[in-house]
Amino acid sequence: MRVVFLGFQTWGHASLQALLGDPCHTVPLVVTHPQSSHPYEAIWADSVADLATAAGIEVVTARSANLDGVPERIAAAAPDVLVCSDWRTWVAPEVLRLARHGGVNIHDGFLPEYGGFAPINWAISRGEEQVGLTAHCMDEEFDLGDVVVQRCLPVAPTDTATDVARRVFALLPAVTLEALDRVADPGFRPVPQDRGRATFFHKRSDRDARIDWSLPAVEVHDLVRAQSDPYPNAHARHAGRRLHVKRASLPDQAWCGTPGRVFARVGDGVVVLCGPGRDDPGQGLVLEVVQPEGGDAMPAAAWFRTMGDYLD
Repeated sequence: MRVVFLGFQTWGHASLQALLGDPCHTVPLVVTHPQSSHPYEAIWADSVADLATAAGIEVVTARSANLDGVPERIAAAAPDVLVCSDWRTWVAPEVLRLARHGGVNIHDGFLPEYGGFAPINWAISRGEEQVGLTAHCMDEEFDLGDVVVQRCLPVAPTDTATDVARRVFALLPAVTLEALDRVADPGFRPVPQDRGRATFFHKRSDRDARIDWSLPAVEVHDLVRAQSDPYPNAHARHAGRRLHVKRASLPDQAWCGTPGRVFARVGDGVVVLCGPGRDDPGQGLVLEVVQPEGGDAMPAAAWFRTMGDYLD
């Protein structure tokens, strides 16, 4: 099929690379977003534009597919289908109708849950035991079109967002190509989403990574896992400075007391108390690696010289 591709970052790069390697598809046009300094767009930043240019494909850079002559460029490419992978803005129905089979979006969430932005980070911060990768038909509503292909990925209690993102990247090529095979099959019928179960998340911000020590330790641990390098780390304040928590773990014994208190050394880490959990009397979280703002990463015990301080 003739595919007009709209994509960005490593997600888009992986999907486009799969399309370029498949003789069943040709890509006459690639539309991508401009480079960004946003913390979540400056990482996993494999260039879709560079990949397309190296393959001799026309590239359009735009924030939207609906404006500034982009629809005309898409129409001129005479696509059978539009494929979106990490395309971050809504595509209007009149643009989708420019392709014979409409549009297919590849989304790294288990739709209808975790529509919107940063689904991997949100899922891990909320303690989910699985995430998903969904290819769905595009319609007038964002991330709510009928499902074409869906894959489930289990998440272990110690997995970080980085671990999960890398597994998603590995699945993207197969899911992209399988979705196009199904769309091209006249007998295939996509599965409508249960819109009553839909959840939609906003872009993560600095505030979303701020640690609330009154939460149970397992929830703070989930936040640290969700904000693993190279993502902006979970953070608190200590000694008048922002302190990034790069790695943490749950202890083997129950430490209890006032949330935010630096309680005890455990190896190269320190126990910081959190809020009480409903089913677990322990309130301790072991901070293993921290990084003060403007400084280097270090074992937590090297930063916290004395016990008894409090983190905000």
